[in-house]
Amino acid sequence: MLTPIHRYRSDEEDSARWTGFPFRDGDIVISTRSKSGTTWMQMICALLVLGTPELPAPLTVLSPWLDWLGEPQDTVYDRLAAQPHRRFIKTHTPLDGVPLDPRVHYVVVARHPLDMAVSLYHQAANLDRARIAELTGRPAPAGPPGERPAVREWLLSWIDREADPRAELDSLPGVLMHLSDAWARRHEPNVELVHYDDLLADLGGEMRRLADRWGVAVPAARWPELVEAATFDRMRERADRLAPDTLGVLRDSRSFFRRGGSGQGRDLLDEAARSRYQERVAALAPPDLLTWLHR
Repeated sequence: MLTPIHRYRSDEEDSARWTGFPFRDGDIVISTRSKSGTTWMQMICALLVLGTPELPAPLTVLSPWLDWLGEPQDTVYDRLAAQPHRRFIKTHTPLDGVPLDPRVHYVVVARHPLDMAVSLYHQAANLDRARIAELTGRPAPAGPPGERPAVREWLLSWIDREADPRAELDSLPGVLMHLSDAWARRHEPNVELVHYDDLLADLGGEMRRLADRWGVAVPAARWPELVEAATFDRMRERADRLAPDTLGVLRDSRSFFRRGGSGQGRDLLDEAARSRYQERVAALAPPDLLTWLHR
């Protein structure tokens, strides 16, 4: 009996676009929350699959966001069908919203939720909302954007805000629902979890681990070049080719690669706020996942 697939919908995404997608043997699906290492993992996949830092097309063309409504579904399907190489496809949909095919590999990247939230805060100021509305067929925003709170105040409200996790995937409940679902599947042979901090600490080791898991053969002499191309600094230098912005949704492609570090969210909180955060996450996710996530 097939497990029902949940449909996730927002103004900009619809996971129903996965329904009927013709997978191929060896496809890789990259499932992440926003600002949790999506583009980094897309680049790692591109380097492993293509074996060269000189990508034949912008990264977002090679690895399209399948359920984003900014491009017609047929356009995305046709682009993927024309690719002769192993495909690696982006989604922000949790795995319970994507068809799980035994021929396909699924990789979920996890980042400390506080760091992810701070990056999300800064990313919001870099998005051209009028352009996104134009691409997704929605009315343009009315009037200038309102004044935003400072990042610390915003982060405190993000921690405390109650939200439907299935409707607001970038809320704290939504982030932990996405990761809890992946955590429960981590022993499945075609599901891989990657921690953002492990990429920071040992990028080469993580790339080799993924290559082994996915059966990708990389000549030993190519490894230094490929690992260097996946570092944050090199990716930021090539933001015009690597940022997810072929359709003009970012105000500044280099600002998309803002810092890429770890710990910025925790540093904004005092002891009382950190305790409140721990109290919140303890009610939203299993303790073994939280131990792994917060290490």
